[in-house]
Amino acid sequence: MDDNLLRIFIAVTSIAVLIQAGILVALFLTVRKSAAKMEALAEEVKVKAMPLIQTVQASVVELRPKIEEITAKVAEISASVADSTTTVKNQINRIDATITDTLDRARLQVIRADELLSKAIDKVEQTTEAVQRTVTSPLRQVNGIVAAIHTGVEVFMGQKKRPRNGAGAPQDEMFI
Repeated sequence: MDDNLLRIFIAVTSIAVLIQAGILVALFLTVRKSAAKMEALAEEVKVKAMPLIQTVQASVVELRPKIEEITAKVAEISASVADSTTTVKNQINRIDATITDTLDRARLQVIRADELLSKAIDKVEQTTEAVQRTVTSPLRQVNGIVAAIHTGVEVFMGQKKRPRNGAGAPQDEMFI
């Protein structure tokens, strides 16, 4: 049985080695085909891409001075914009300070005008009260005295009779 087993083992091993050899041959052929395709593709890329790459390189060489010039101008513009921004910011701060100062002064003037108007109104009220005390009250008294004298003269002259029931002229008519 050992001889048979050895022969079976050798046969199986031989078949495995042959299968591996076949796989290696197929792999070799596939790699060779792929390499041929890759070489053809590389050649095609060389033929088509190299002129394009050379054109791009030539364009870059031509554009480099223009790009550097544009870069310098952009840097100059950036510096000008920064200076302008600083100037505008300073002017806005000055305008803000001026407006704030003007508003503060306007508030102060409004407060002063309000105080002046309040004092003027108080003076007018005091003057009105003083006029009433000094002019109107004595005028009412003088009016009352004149009315009394007038009534006395009329009674004395006999033009007017005294009423019997004590009702006379209403008091409100005697005063202003």
